[in-house]
This record gives sequence, structure tokens and C-alpha cells, in this order.
Amino acid sequence: MRSIAYLWKDFVEKHPKASKWLREGGLFFLFSNLVTVVQYIIYAFLPGVLGLELAGVAWSWPAVPVSLFGIDFTWNAIGYDVLYDSSGNVIIGGGLGYLIAMLSGSFLAQVINFPLQRNITFRSNGNPWYQAMWYFIAWVVITFVVNSVNCAWVAVASQLLPGWLYNIGTTFMMGGISMVVFFFVFKIIFPNGEAKESEQVK
Repeated sequence: MRSIAYLWKDFVEKHPKASKWLREGGLFFLFSNLVTVVQYIIYAFLPGVLGLELAGVAWSWPAVPVSLFGIDFTWNAIGYDVLYDSSGNVIIGGGLGYLIAMLSGSFLAQVINFPLQRNITFRSNGNPWYQAMWYFIAWVVITFVVNSVNCAWVAVASQLLPGWLYNIGTTFMMGGISMVVFFFVFKIIFPNGEAKESEQVK
């Protein structure tokens, strides 16, 4: 253990910039995967808790009709198609219920992720309200982009895979794409050390 600590200390001294990126990248990956587990649990169970009534409510935008692999669905930047079984009955996994679950899981993950990344990974002393505002804006934009991809995945995968399996795909898709984009967002909004003048709110 001492030899590893010594090697790391030596690496930090010789390569301060590279070691900073490695430390931040490692902690960022760890915390991001932690909150991904939280997201998966919510994606998997909350739609069932919300029930068939909300699963049967279509709420989406911009609602463009699409056909993929012989499956017809509506492409949305936000929202999900109502899903039906072979008999035409509404099933859990789509509609307003799934949208609420997706947004709830994603938002809760960010509430957990924000202080971990800010205080531990990036060790930032910037203004937390300013940073939280930009973090929220980034989350909204990323959510729209990722949901644009995920709505097609949910529509197709729900017809071909069991719920637990396509929810894993949803989680890694939402979490994976978000993770890469958020890392660089964090590098911008979480400066190390003292807050910059432009971030200070009097």
C-alpha cells in the first residue's frame, strides 16, 4: 500500500496536470456510476408505482411519427409513447408515467451528484448558486438530447426485451451519454480554488 501511495505521490509531483485529470476522472466515474444505480432503481420501479393510468396517458413533443425495425412509434425530444401488449392493453413502461419516472430519477441523481462532484471531485470553492444554476441548465439541455435517442430505444426495446433488461439499457444510455458531457461541463462550472469574480453574487 505504501509503495502505491509513493508511486502516486511521485507521479503527482512529476505530472501535476495529468494526475489532476486522472484523480478527477476516477472520482467522477465512481460517483456517476453510484447515481446511475439510483436512477436504475427509480426507472425500474416508479413506473409500476405510478400505475397503468399514467402509463396510458400520452404526453410528448414534438411527436413525429417514425417506423424502426417494423415498429411504429412517435419520436419525441421529451415524453414517451404509450405502450401496448399484443392484445392492445396498456402496459407499464411508457406514457406520462415513464416520463415522470425518468425525470424524477435523473433529477434525484443530479441532486446527489452535484455536491459530490463539486466538493470532492473538483474541490471547487466557486459560488454554489451560480454553479447550481448552470448545472440545472446543462441537465435540461442534456435531458432533451438524451431523451431524443432514448425514446426510440424504449419504443423498440420494449417490444423485444423484458422490462428489467431494457431498463438497464435505458439507464446506461441516459447515464453514459450524460456522463461524458457532464464531465466537461463540470470542468467549466467547477473551477478549483477561490470563486472567480464573475461567479460571485453579492
